[in-house]
Order: sequence, then structure tokens, then C-alpha cells
Amino acid sequence: MRLVQFQFSNDDGGVRVGVEQREGLGVVDLKAFDASMPSTMIEFLEMGHKGMECAQRALSSGQCIVARSEVRLLPPVLTPQKVVCVGMNYRDHCLEQNAPIPKEPIIFSKFSSCITGPYDNITLPDESQEVDWEVELAFVIGRRGKHIKEEDAMSFVAGFTVANDVTARDWQMKRNGKQWLLGKTFDSFCPLGPALVTSDAVNDPHMLGIRCLVNGATVQDSNTDQMIFRTEKLVAWVSQFVTLSPGDVFLTGTPPGVGVFRNPPVFLKKGDVVECQIDQVGAIRNTVV
Repeated sequence: MRLVQFQFSNDDGGVRVGVEQREGLGVVDLKAFDASMPSTMIEFLEMGHKGMECAQRALSSGQCIVARSEVRLLPPVLTPQKVVCVGMNYRDHCLEQNAPIPKEPIIFSKFSSCITGPYDNITLPDESQEVDWEVELAFVIGRRGKHIKEEDAMSFVAGFTVANDVTARDWQMKRNGKQWLLGKTFDSFCPLGPALVTSDAVNDPHMLGIRCLVNGATVQDSNTDQMIFRTEKLVAWVSQFVTLSPGDVFLTGTPPGVGVFRNPPVFLKKGDVVECQIDQVGAIRNTVV
């Protein structure tokens, strides 16, 4: 299934949870199908199997379908407790910068306030002149867990989505003691979506084409088989330190082709259009303003 959060185009307030019929087609409004369904994805995930079964019934019913022209897709998750990010997690990205392959996952974070919708604008901050793109496969935790074993990890993953880990390289690499957080977490620096594709609908999350285009030109083109630490390892590793909760978002790293390692470096400017694509998951498209 392709789970989404949306608003009606003529309504700036209410958030709804729905199911896409297929990517780009109509959306089944779960609350219209069953009034007991919650209004946010996190509340929906907290329902566990009951929520998923209702969503499947709603999709199969052919009822309560809203045309895409009548909705605005929001990020699949709006306010997660945690946005967990993984650095240097593609072999080909490490080779791009002549960096050693990490022996253990490199974990950092973005604040949830940087999350924006799959088609919303990326705002260039006045404080940075070196804003870069990073297409990433993201996954969302579906149930609470701590000290999760790798062999059990996928049962804690609700599904996958597309992310752009937008990064101010000057703040990441030159400022603030070269800590990554501030350069990663300006407002609008985490476009996410368009849907949360449930794990059972993705054949193999570690065998997916992954691409980023800027103004129609391909700048990143790789495959998730280049991931050093895969979904199961990341869930097990991070859950040693913190309890994972429904709605927590993981960004799993980016392949080569980012702007900072080009010769000469290339950074985003106003008017650029960035599209991030992952096979079987979808595409997000954001204009830089």
C-alpha cells in the first residue's frame, strides 16, 4: 500500500490519512471510510495491524476516493519524535571522496521542523551560500522497540519513502566545529514523500535504483545495493541507544554525485528544481526559492 497524509486543496487546516490507489492516482480518505480512523500518520501507525487492515479494506472497497486534483500531499510523517540520519553509507559515495568505508554506522540527526512536503519549496537560508542535494531512501518505524535484533528488525519498519537530505555544506564542513547538525536542519531541509510505501509492497529495499535530477539533468544515479549498513542493521544499531517509536524517520545515506564533490563544486540557487526518484517508492519534486 501507498499511505499518504493530505489536506483538501481548499482546506489549510485538517490533516487526513489516505491510501493512494496507485502513484499519482486518487486517494482513499480513510476517515471518510471509517470515522474511527485517526487524522495523522503517527496515530495511524500506533494502531498497528488494526489500522493497516482497515486501510486495506478501504483500498479494496473502491469507496471514498478523492481525486488528486482535490488534495495536497503532505509529508507522510509530519512531526516524528526522531529523524535519524546515516552518513557515509554508500560505498560509491565513500569512493567519490576517497574516504574509508565506515566500520560502524555514522549517526546524526535533523530536527523534525525541517521536514517539508514532497512538492513544497526548499528555502535557501541567508546564512549559507553552499546548499547541496542528497537523495536518500528513508524508512519509517511502525512500532515501539528497544534493543531490537537484526533478524526481527523488518517487523518494526512500517515502510519506505523518498527524502532529500538538503545540506548547507559551509555549516557542515567549515563552521560550528564541523558538527553536522546545523548544516542539515535549516527549515525545509528535509523534503519527504510522496507516500509511505509499506514494506510488503517493496520487493527488496536494498536493490532499488536511486536518482537525483537538478533542472532535469541527472546528478546522482546509483542503487541501494551500495548501502554499507542496511535497514536491519540500522534499526538494531540505533535501538541499542534509544527507544524507537512509531513515526520515527530514518534517512539511510546518499550515493555519489552531490554538488560539493564536483569540480568545481556546484550548489543550489534560486529557481532550481530538484527531483529525487527511487524505484518502487516514488519521486519528490521541490523548487528552490
